[in-house]
Amino acid sequence: MFQLSSQTAPLSKAQHYAELAVQARSLLADEHDLIANAANFSALVFHSLPDLNWAGFYFHDGKELVVGPFQGKPACIRIALGHGACGTAAQTRSTQLLRDVQEFPGHIACDSASQSEVVVPLIAPGGTLIGVWDVDSPSVARFDHEDARGMALLCAVFIELAWARAAQASGAAAHWRPAPPGMFWQLLPATA
Repeated sequence: MFQLSSQTAPLSKAQHYAELAVQARSLLADEHDLIANAANFSALVFHSLPDLNWAGFYFHDGKELVVGPFQGKPACIRIALGHGACGTAAQTRSTQLLRDVQEFPGHIACDSASQSEVVVPLIAPGGTLIGVWDVDSPSVARFDHEDARGMALLCAVFIELAWARAAQASGAAAHWRPAPPGMFWQLLPATA
């Protein structure tokens, strides 16, 4: 069973993210199921970082972002590319750091308690947009550039261990979209 690490000595923010990346690597190392890994990754981050009210994934289905595994209150189900922080991160393929969500034009408030946010685009090897990783806080200015770098580090671990392994295990290229009705998600062969 995986145990969250509890450091007794105070860590800098960079050290805390580095330690969290080690924990994520350990947590994801032996599992090939993408949804299981996304769920555990969300729980790890949500319970390891202070002052979060949402942490989770939106996966790109070829047209828009669709909510994936997360921790927090129920979320917006679908987000169009270019809309809100998540859609902007996906469309521009750049991290969005919102110190105050009220200052972001077109911010989508899935949880009215959210006051700051970091969204990191998830790009597979080869350049395919997987989706975005999103974390929210009920505190204004909870996140800074160091948090954005830390989240990018964590996302790199997720892509390496969860995404690439799931694609390899299924014999699929990094191609992701919703499965037919009655199924949740699937990785599809590159020919699909």
